Amino acid sequence: MTTDGLLHRELSESIIGAAMKVLNSLRPGLNEKAYENALVIELRKRGHEIEQQKRYEVRYEGELVDTLIPDLVVDEAVIVDPKVLEQFNDTPTAQMISYLTVTSLRLALLMNFKFADLRWKRIVR
Repeated sequence: MTTDGLLHRELSESIIGAAMKVLNSLRPGLNEKAYENALVIELRKRGHEIEQQKRYEVRYEGELVDTLIPDLVVDEAVIVDPKVLEQFNDTPTAQMISYLTVTSLRLALLMNFKFADLRWKRIVR
């Protein structure tokens, strides 16, 4: 059994390190898509498998009701969502909890590229 602090620890550290490198290179001020695309490049350079904009069906009683599309899934284990926000609030956190439920993954990382220092939030299901 793992605890939040240990769940995908090495993978999380690699993702956060890649995000820091991207932010240090590109600096704050770009849109989320620029950071997402740069993060894909950096994570692949580090040997990670990346699925960008993978679609997941949401079903209710066997009927398709929606499609969720997380920005990135790294090594089939962690959802990564680059953001450019003043601060994390309940909306992206709730979205990540839904994504984790639908994908059956256990860890999501919200990455905030708004400021010169990278800010992130771990969401564990």
